[in-house]
Amino acid sequence: MTQVNKGDKIKVHYTGKLEDGTQFDSSVGSDPLEFTIGAGQLIPGFDNGVVGMVIGDKRIVTIPAAEAYGERNEELVLDVEKSQLPPDIEPQIGQMLQSQQPDGNLINMVITNVNETSVTVDANPPLAGKTLIFEIELVEVA
Repeated sequence: MTQVNKGDKIKVHYTGKLEDGTQFDSSVGSDPLEFTIGAGQLIPGFDNGVVGMVIGDKRIVTIPAAEAYGERNEELVLDVEKSQLPPDIEPQIGQMLQSQQPDGNLINMVITNVNETSVTVDANPPLAGKTLIFEIELVEVA
């Protein structure tokens, strides 16, 4: 059997968990995830974690934050005056917002605190700063 390498298009089933065992994502019970190894479609640790597998292999890959979504950046936690929010928004903790940057890119944020005059938003990816553990099964080389 041939081992997969960068540039190969593959399909995998996976289950992603945090170090405490909390599951945050899975393809089990749905279509497998299809991607090209090394094409930058996935976090680097996942890409590197499948190299060398053969069809039918199962592997557990532990990915440190630096090879996943990076460390948390406290500079991405901001206080915003409520007057800067669209008038139709009634801010609530946990609510997702998007902000368009001058270059046209959209940034996703979550409201983490609300008070009388302002809201605190966090633009860090939800899994930033976390070690991720993936159970991966190589099911097909496309």
